[in-house]
Amino acid sequence: MIPVSDQNPTRTTPYVNYALIAVNVLAFVLESWLIANRGDSYVVAGYGLVPSRISADPSGEAFTLFTSIFMHGGFGHLAGNMLFLWIFGDNVEDVIGHRRYFAFFLLCGVCAGAAQVMTGPGSGVPVVGASGAIAGVMGAYLVLYPRIPVTVFMGFFFMVWPAWVVIGFWFVLQLTGGLSALGLDSPGGVAFFEHIGGFLAGVLAVRPMMIGRERAQVSAFSGFRHVSSRNRYGLPRASGGSGLPGPGPGRWDSWR
Repeated sequence: MIPVSDQNPTRTTPYVNYALIAVNVLAFVLESWLIANRGDSYVVAGYGLVPSRISADPSGEAFTLFTSIFMHGGFGHLAGNMLFLWIFGDNVEDVIGHRRYFAFFLLCGVCAGAAQVMTGPGSGVPVVGASGAIAGVMGAYLVLYPRIPVTVFMGFFFMVWPAWVVIGFWFVLQLTGGLSALGLDSPGGVAFFEHIGGFLAGVLAVRPMMIGRERAQVSAFSGFRHVSSRNRYGLPRASGGSGLPGPGPGRWDSWR
């Protein structure tokens, strides 16, 4: 289940979200160049989050809670993270504001890293990636827009599901993966507890971040259905020519 778009227009231009995507891409280019010239041990182990090192020297290694956010293990890792940030980040920024969104992103990333350290303090495996911070963005999106239609690619066709199904399914995968990794001294692969920690941070922090902000209306989800990939990944045509039921222009639900 890969999300490809949501039916949730913004009122403002998400400058910070665009900047975060650009910074992550540029950081990956720099990271790749440094690895080619100085090796993994200098770059990944030096600037990635290593739980055992930060447990032994919290003040000296605290900077890796931030640097690891902008590092990735490969192009596929980067592309997947940026896709999720592109889909869900703009609407969260629209609601809480540009400056608050930047602080929110970093906060979720730090909480995600802290969760990974606390659940595996003896691990010597470097953790890199913006996925913990993006998990926080997804948690915020779930709180703000649980019923927004999100189009997902299901292997051979596209489906439209409400955000709570798409994000909820993703979180269940992280939870089950994290539980299966408990007790392992150096679990490799996906940093499940980083995702869980970032997600929970986003769920808890988004409402306080909205204090003093104007409320936004959101479009309502109208039902599950199969859609053709030719119809702009599930986005309804202005003329309604697809013949499929669903939210159309001007149809809103002020449920908050």
